[in-house]
Amino acid sequence: MDLKSIIQTAEQIARDKGIEIGKVYEAIEGALAAAYKKEESDKGAIIRAKLDPETGGVEFTRVREVVDETMVRIVAEGEEEEEIAPAEAVDGEERLPRYNPERHILVDEAKKIKKDVKPGDELEFPLPPSSEFGRIATQAAKQRILQMLREAERESVTAEFKGKEGQVVSGIVQRFDRGNVYVDLGRVIAVMFRSDAIPGEHYTVGERMRFYVLSVGDDTGSRMVNNIVLSRSHPKFVAELFKVEVPEISDGAVEIKTIAREAGSRTKIAVASNAPGVDAVGSCVGQRGTRVMTVTNELGAEKIDIVEWSEKPEEFIASALAPAKTRGVELLNEREARVLVQDDQLSLAIGKGGQNVRLAAKLTGWKIDVRPASNPDKVQEGGIATSIGMEGESAAGETPAASVEGESKPIYHKPEEDE
Repeated sequence: MDLKSIIQTAEQIARDKGIEIGKVYEAIEGALAAAYKKEESDKGAIIRAKLDPETGGVEFTRVREVVDETMVRIVAEGEEEEEIAPAEAVDGEERLPRYNPERHILVDEAKKIKKDVKPGDELEFPLPPSSEFGRIATQAAKQRILQMLREAERESVTAEFKGKEGQVVSGIVQRFDRGNVYVDLGRVIAVMFRSDAIPGEHYTVGERMRFYVLSVGDDTGSRMVNNIVLSRSHPKFVAELFKVEVPEISDGAVEIKTIAREAGSRTKIAVASNAPGVDAVGSCVGQRGTRVMTVTNELGAEKIDIVEWSEKPEEFIASALAPAKTRGVELLNEREARVLVQDDQLSLAIGKGGQNVRLAAKLTGWKIDVRPASNPDKVQEGGIATSIGMEGESAAGETPAASVEGESKPIYHKPEEDE
């Protein structure tokens, strides 16, 4: 077995895959120890290998745990005992492992070798060197090295993307399968399920897009797995896009409080200023609307309303219903409000299919009842919207508002697109 060549190949793989070089050495040492044990040692022994990456040399040791009579069962030579699994309980107590001289050494004997040793410690005993393994053992060692390198790569990818959970990443659309979109993120293939795509949005193989990392599993398996889940329809995707585009959000001067979204159609976002003199809405809109338009373009021209958040429910509800202008907001029972608007503002306040009032309810967390100021007793069709979680009801089953850590002047929107 040409260890020097194996080490060089493994190091190259580690550099290409972004694996810690220490993991590579551990993989090689584990494989060599397994091969040595198969060829040279008793099956019950614990063998360790210590690799010298510079020379390609390797040292083998037998590991024995220091034990006393309370840690193992000592059976006299020639004495028979009933075969029971080591961990099986006997009379309600866990059965101790049987003393094995290949694995264990009694504390009195161990102190003759090392005076300050204590139960639970490990002693290593040198073994004769060997680098000439049989063909089967050599092949097994190579397979083990490759397997451990793959495991190290999976751990590395998982750790990398665990840190990106809840963030925006860039990827290339690779393929489609049953409505799901598979995205190449460089080191791994992630998936965006049909339900996490923006309704009506079309994707092209080879297209580079941005995605929200919805969740990351504990094991990324191979490159073709679904446990890195992406989304473009999640409300927080919009928040993360604004964090990228708006420096005031990144430095904490502006905070995104809540988001209500109907992906592909409209999003309402409530922002607040944490610094004197900083206009929260203006910061998000940008000069001549450049910042908000960048986000809008990423979302496929989805309309975005940016409103000013307020601790006063009346002000927040009125702001959330913009572009409609309200005449008054009356707080009724717990988290229920009646909003009066001019007759010519009624359709604008309710929105197409009740969308505007529905999003306002989700954004504020209040049940909102929009009525004409000329006839406050008249209930309007589509004019009542209930926030998610109130009295077990939902706002037309849509995605709930998202509270955003680190997340309102009147609204920014395009009046000609609202009716």
